[in-house]
Amino acid sequence: MNDVNLGLYRIFYAVAQAGNISKAANELYISQPAISKAISKLEENLSTTLFIRKSRGVMLTREGEILLDYIKTAFVALNEGEDAIRKINEFGIGHLTFGVSTTLCKYLLLQYLEEFTKLYPHIRISIRCQSTFETLKLIEDHKIDIGLVGKPNHLKNVEFEAVKEIEDIFVANKTYLSNLMMREKIANVNKKNSAKILETSNLMLLDEKNITRIYIDDYMKKYNILAGQVLEVSNMDLLIEFSKIGLGVGCVIKEFVADDLANGNLVEIPLMAPINRREVGFATTKLSPQNDSLVKFLDYYHNKKLNESVAITEE
Repeated sequence: MNDVNLGLYRIFYAVAQAGNISKAANELYISQPAISKAISKLEENLSTTLFIRKSRGVMLTREGEILLDYIKTAFVALNEGEDAIRKINEFGIGHLTFGVSTTLCKYLLLQYLEEFTKLYPHIRISIRCQSTFETLKLIEDHKIDIGLVGKPNHLKNVEFEAVKEIEDIFVANKTYLSNLMMREKIANVNKKNSAKILETSNLMLLDEKNITRIYIDDYMKKYNILAGQVLEVSNMDLLIEFSKIGLGVGCVIKEFVADDLANGNLVEIPLMAPINRREVGFATTKLSPQNDSLVKFLDYYHNKKLNESVAITEE
């Protein structure tokens, strides 16, 4: 249907609703001869008669009534679409889909979403929890808008903006560590004995599909640490909880167990060489235009980051 036909249907709809060409002309701000010409053109296009002309107005033919039923549905849908667009413009309604691991969602993303949703209460937020690799694939396939991920070695078609640095460490509770040292005749928990602790413990790591696991495997290979028994866990929260109840030595993110280290629930095992800190940040695609909701979130994040930098400088 081209623009000319749409205009004819609008005129037909107005005449059918008004039951009078003069009234329709006033409503549409079009002359009566122009209305009559448009109706005749539409009847010619459809090879049928749509109205019966009377002295006091017009009446739909059977064909006209059938056409009106379809056009009424179409114009109701058009009006609803226009109303939806007006609401989007008026209230900032939108939709934003995040990809993130459960750990980064809990410890990092939620603090941003709490404030952002107060600023933009009409933007609907969806969160898909999975590994960094899966999130990056969803971004490249344009199935999500933005991801909070650990920085990968190769970014390909993804833009990455660092949020913060994190540090991986090994931890255990005091009781588990004491029993392990007694059993393996380890005198002290120090850098010199760290490799033996890791090799003889029940070592708890994230599963092999996780970017953190690859990072830790590379570290252990570099320093010839050969784990005797490995318990694979699906997410960081479980690693932390398992470590706290004494199931083994867990590899966790230091920033996420700061309170447990401070109150003695967990003990950090000093390593012969520290694991290099790494970055986590927001990832978006380079290849497609950003929707309005994503632009709002990135603007919010940049302003928050700028304000935090100013605050630190002033201190």
